[in-house]
Amino acid sequence: MLDLNKIYCGDNLTLIKQLDDNCIDLTVTSPPYDNLRTYNGFTWDFEGLAKELFRVTKVGGVVVWVVGDATVKGSETGTSFRQALHFMDCGFNLHDTMIYQKNNYVPLNHNRYDPEFEYMFIFSKNKPSKFNPLMQPCKTAGDTYNYATRSSATTKEVGSAMRKRDQAMITNAEKYRGNIWRYDTGKNKGSKDDIWKHPATFPEKLAEDHIISWSNPGDIVLDPFMGSGTTAKMALKNERQFIGFEISQEYVDICNARIKQWKDQGRLTEWF
Repeated sequence: MLDLNKIYCGDNLTLIKQLDDNCIDLTVTSPPYDNLRTYNGFTWDFEGLAKELFRVTKVGGVVVWVVGDATVKGSETGTSFRQALHFMDCGFNLHDTMIYQKNNYVPLNHNRYDPEFEYMFIFSKNKPSKFNPLMQPCKTAGDTYNYATRSSATTKEVGSAMRKRDQAMITNAEKYRGNIWRYDTGKNKGSKDDIWKHPATFPEKLAEDHIISWSNPGDIVLDPFMGSGTTAKMALKNERQFIGFEISQEYVDICNARIKQWKDQGRLTEWF
């Protein structure tokens, strides 16, 4: 087993093989995909990594895979869907297909609508053992509903309403967030840190929201494409431990600088 709270420089497939079976609670990562992301000329083995991710993930653990597609010769590549199907072939459940929508996407001049989202595939090894749902206010909080007469009511809702027909059916103040998550991106928006030598960062809040949702304090969070260190920083912020792999020493240096800055600000809990 590798040491915790450390970013290792090297090929992620080589490094992940040094992890024990069933040792990772959550993976949050965004791999380089198609030709949308230049990555200092490095390549990686998707199928090999997917197999290893299944091996190291605990039963009930989750892999969050943030990915998109390039458009080549007028057609999207479909790489994201192929990867999702391969993860399922490896034994994962496709627990949810979520959308990462960019509030301030870059407009392009072409004969299609501007791309403003990426997929966030949620893969689970059996049923997720941890789920801490993020909530949002209900617009109809406090309203009374008769589910038995609603055309959109499910059989379960109708049955429940009939059993409780003498009780008021009051809408709760909050409900689960939907699976389309919207974030500001870019310099001084996704993060205030000086990380812009890295070509593809995702918002700190995106990583944090998934870490909160699919893990508990003390859990181990893996990022095999650590990049600028966002997953590591958000794991520490939320009292999780992390393991990171990054093939570029330049990016490892960026990660360590961010973590040091966070530590110097006195924001790490004592057990780190």
